[in-house]
Formats: sequence, structure tokens, C-alpha cells
Amino acid sequence: MPAIRAQAELSDGQLGTALLFIGAGALPAMLVTGRAVDRWGLRVAALLLVTLGAVGTLVAVAGRDVWSLSAGLALLGASSGAADVAINSAAASAERSSGRPVITRAHGTFSAMVVIGSLSTGLLLGGLGVPVVVPFLLVAGVAVGAALSVVADWRAALATQATDGTTPVAAGAAPVTEGTEGADGTAPDEAKVPSTTEGTVPDPVRATPVAEGPVPCPAGAAPVTGKTVPVAAGAARGGGRRGYPGYAVRLFPLLVVGGLGAMAFAVENAHQSWGAVYLADVAGAGPALASAGPAVFAAVVALTRFAAGAVGSRHAVTVLVSGAVTAAAGTALVSVATTVPVVLLGLALAAAGTAVLFPMLMGVVAAHVGETARGRATSVVTTVAYLGFLAGPVYVGRWAEATGLPGAMVAVAALAAALAVLTWPSLRSAVGTGSPWDSPPGDPDRLEDVAGRAR
Repeated sequence: MPAIRAQAELSDGQLGTALLFIGAGALPAMLVTGRAVDRWGLRVAALLLVTLGAVGTLVAVAGRDVWSLSAGLALLGASSGAADVAINSAAASAERSSGRPVITRAHGTFSAMVVIGSLSTGLLLGGLGVPVVVPFLLVAGVAVGAALSVVADWRAALATQATDGTTPVAAGAAPVTEGTEGADGTAPDEAKVPSTTEGTVPDPVRATPVAEGPVPCPAGAAPVTGKTVPVAAGAARGGGRRGYPGYAVRLFPLLVVGGLGAMAFAVENAHQSWGAVYLADVAGAGPALASAGPAVFAAVVALTRFAAGAVGSRHAVTVLVSGAVTAAAGTALVSVATTVPVVLLGLALAAAGTAVLFPMLMGVVAAHVGETARGRATSVVTTVAYLGFLAGPVYVGRWAEATGLPGAMVAVAALAAALAVLTWPSLRSAVGTGSPWDSPPGDPDRLEDVAGRAR
């Protein structure tokens, strides 16, 4: 960032204004990406990864003044926010289909790459003196490699479907059965799905039984009575989607989870953004030691996420409350610390606490939303949570102006404590009914398509 600021010849105030455009681009992109993910699956994630790498390089090349940098950062925010939704949706699908803690480990990998990217960029720019565009080109190359891996997985899923002769039905849809087709060779519009109490295959996503009655059939399915057609394994990862499913998401529980995520992100980003400043201004650390604060925080977050990956979403309340209490304790320790080692210890405790919060919340969403609506559900949760990410540094700044940085850390500790108190009643209100968080067409609680309403 200092190199970009120097290249564009910006003051600190102008840089702060330009950085606001990241959020301005990210929020609308996050809202609309989910529907594309539900329609096209992993191909969207692959495209967005390539776009993210390309836009990052564009910012490094074209950011020569406040206006060009602001425009580039808006595009970067849009591509980053959209990629965030697509990747979280893909991780949730993989976790649901494999039973492994993919979400937590994916977030752990992100945190580890933050540390590696920061140290590598410092070495390239400060140690080797390479142009500022070089680190962005390297990141773009990694993004393209990840996109190719995603495409390969999608093609492997299609090949599996073709080999097994299975019908590529999106995971979360009702199981389909063999039988006759309509007179024109197309599948009927609706399928009669037997109750799971009669010994048929249960719904692969929801914990609740599938009730008897007509259920909208995704495009490509051929449902009638008879032998159950297996769903391809790749469909659960997004590789086998066809058409556009009719299921939508229930807004209330997703807003509840997103609100908890916003509080978690506010605490996390407060430390990431202000940790180095606190070390320098309060603990009297030099530039090298001050820069160790965010690195220590990110490293502990990564290690905690890898270590806690085996904990499933069925223990969500315990993990979330424990994490919030640990974050509050670590932040409180930072607020009374005046030496570098104690501040770093507090930051490490806060990092360990915040590390488990948002991945666990996404695990809760994955457990309650079917594959056909997962992208839209992820859009809602991540967009609301991202508001907390943006607000966290501002929250600290306002409190710091009024009470000083130690007082601001007390305010952050209070926010983490509030999250611990609100977690149980909030999740109880969201999941207490036992109903799934997606619904068929015609349900009055569904989240309607804004464009559809306009028409």
C-alpha cells in the first residue's frame, strides 16, 4: 500500500478516501453474485478468480492519481466481494457433500496466504526493489492456477456423471425417479416425492424429512415413480447444476447469522487495522516490531482455523461463545498493556478467538440451506457481515478520538462480549423452528427476486 500511495502521489486523506471505494464496489457485487453461483456453479468461481487477479494488476498499473486509483479499487472491491461469495458457496457445498471441515480450512488458508503475501511483498519491494506491479502479477498467476483447478474439478464432475449414467440434479433438490416422459420428450414439470418415512432416499441436504406433495423439478430431471436415480457426486460441489432452481432463501435467519458475522468481523478487522498503530503509539514499538502485530494476528488466525477444523457446526453455539469470550479477554488485555510482549499476547488471544467465528457461522448456513439456494444465502450472509468488516476500523477510530486507543480497545472488548451474550438467543431464534432456510416457489417467506418484482 505505501508503494501504491507513492506511485499515485496521494496524501493519507486521499488514500483513505480511495480505500472507501473497495467497500462501495464489494457490497452490490456480493448481493448479486449468489444468483449467478446458483445458476452456473463452479464456473462462476473460476471466472471471478481470473477477474480478481486481472483487476489487481490493473490497479497497480493504472493507479496514477486519486481518481484512477479510486476507480480501480472499486473494480477490485467488486471482483473481490463477488469472489468471496463464490468461494464461500463452493466451500459450503464441498463441506456438505464430503462431511469434512472445508469452510474453516479454506478460511485458514486465506489467513496463511495473508501472512505469506505480506512478507513476500515486503521482500520483493523493499529487499529486491522490483516494480510495484510484480507482486500483483504473481498473485494473478496464482489466481489463474486456482481457476484452472476449479474448472478441472467441474469437468471431472461432468465426466463422472457421464460415466455413471446419473442424472445431474443439483444437490438439495428432491431425489428423482425413473419413468416415462411427456409426449414431447420432455420431463414433467412436477414430481411426486414420497416421504422419507416410507424407506426412500432422504433429502441429501436438509435434516428434516421431505414431505409428500408436488415439488418443482430442476431442469434436466425426469421424475416419476419407480427406481431412484442417484445424484452425481459432482453435483454437490456445484459441477452438475443445470438450469435455474426454483428454491429461494428465507431472509430472517440469514440476516441473524449475518448480523453475528458483522460483529465478529468488526472485532477482527479492528485488530488487523489498528494493531500496528497500537503497538507504535501505546507500546512504543519501532516500525519493525509494530509491523509484527498484524502478522502475528494473521498467523494465529490461520493456525487456529486449521486446528479447529474438525469441530462441526452442531457445536456452533459452544464454539461461537468460547471464541467471542476469548476475543474479549485478549482485547481487554491489549487495552491495559503498555509493553510490546503483552500487547502481542493480547493480539494472539484475540486472534484465536475471532478465528473460529465467521467460518462456524458459514457452517451453520451450510447445514440449513440446500444446494439450489446456497449461493443466494451466502450472498445475504456475507454482505451483512461485510458491513461489520468496514465498520470495525471506523468504530475504533471514533472511540480513539474520544477516549484514546486503550479506551477504544475496551470498546472492542465490549463488542466481543456482546457477541458472546447474543449468540445463543440469536441462533435459537434462527434455527429453533427446525425449518430449512430455503423454500419452494410460492412460499410467502421466500426472498423474492428484485428484478422479478419490478417486472
